[in-house]
Amino acid sequence: MTMEAHTLGLVEAARAIRDGRLDGAAYRAALVERIRRIDPEIRAFTCLADPDDAATGAGPLAGIPVAVKDIFATSGLPTTNGSQIYADRIPDADAWVVERLRSLGASVLGKTVTTEFAWRHAGPTRNPWNTAHTPGGSSSGSAAAVAAGLAPLALGSQTFGSVIRPAAFCGVVGLKPSYGAIPRIGVHPLAPSLDHVGVFTRSVADAAFALSLLTAVSDADPHGRPLPGFSLDTALAPLPAPRLAFVRTSQWDVADTSQKALTETAAARFGAAGGVVEDVVLPASFVGMWEAARTILACEASAIFGPLAERYPDLMSAVLKELVAEGAAIAAPAYIDALRLQAQLREELGTVLVGFDAILTLPAAGPAPEGLDYTGNPAFCVPWTFLGVPAVNLPAGLHDGMPLGIQLVGRYRDDLHLLRVAAWCETILDHHTVPSLAASGP
Repeated sequence: MTMEAHTLGLVEAARAIRDGRLDGAAYRAALVERIRRIDPEIRAFTCLADPDDAATGAGPLAGIPVAVKDIFATSGLPTTNGSQIYADRIPDADAWVVERLRSLGASVLGKTVTTEFAWRHAGPTRNPWNTAHTPGGSSSGSAAAVAAGLAPLALGSQTFGSVIRPAAFCGVVGLKPSYGAIPRIGVHPLAPSLDHVGVFTRSVADAAFALSLLTAVSDADPHGRPLPGFSLDTALAPLPAPRLAFVRTSQWDVADTSQKALTETAAARFGAAGGVVEDVVLPASFVGMWEAARTILACEASAIFGPLAERYPDLMSAVLKELVAEGAAIAAPAYIDALRLQAQLREELGTVLVGFDAILTLPAAGPAPEGLDYTGNPAFCVPWTFLGVPAVNLPAGLHDGMPLGIQLVGRYRDDLHLLRVAAWCETILDHHTVPSLAASGP
């Protein structure tokens, strides 16, 4: 190949294939070769797809191999949900979003490691920046695969912080679209009132391109709500000089000094570049978001996993069984009140953001923790997942050789506007450092 496969972003690779400057089969083969060479150290993938299954048709994603989190059903390919219970499961049909990708010309490159059922029991994936550190979770393998140059696009999911946090830890762009933007049919649920399908890419433009193709509704997904349609055949236009609400939330003091300092520095850079950054304190009504989100998650997870816990107690982790027990102990009125608060505050956030284009806040408490058992604190992502509003992680710097990011949050269903804000912020930050593993060899 005349192009180095591992350096290509999604838009760049798709255009090169479309224009005949890059052969799709050769591109996929180069990525597979890289996975076989590098992934034994990172362990992002649980399995690779048969190259004979690669898509050969036309479409905007023709020739693009996609890494798929292992809670997304893939026909003819193992889908274990990160659990011993489903160790031998091979679905007959694809998840909606996987089928959609194939219809656009993309192919499944392989399945990526997830924590057990997208909750907290970690898998074996290591952070490409330093393999002694976690890549975050639950979309552990997807974030690591994109960071290491193993795939230009990876699917993930977020119920608390499972896209934004691993994206921050691995130094890539993570997009959690508005709730309901991408159908979840064939994606194993954790808490349906909170579950989102998201993506990992190397740039904001790549994430926007992916969302423009994947947003839709399905009659089988009761929570789907379509985004206003948009097409990105041309480059994503940054929003000049956006107005940002700097929201620290009640969790600010929990964050590492390095993370807080980097976010403050980013705010200053945005202001110096012509943007407007103003401190905004969320109204007192928002204080209950974390407790309400936990109530919803525990109740819904208990209903989903309770029968499995009874049937397979020896094959389910202690942390998931504890979540099941927690949810079973919550009274129905508390659950209903939490859902009511969720709907109320989603509306109220629009009022808070009057005069602003997006929120600037933290994506995580700091760099990826050392060790593989703990995937990090999701508290900085929980409010925005609870509200169902779009959120993006942008790589913004390093601390002791590990990535740090910032999180941008937009209004519900105004995803394109948020992405245009993020594109402008990305140009100001101009942070393109990659881990040594990603920089090594084709």
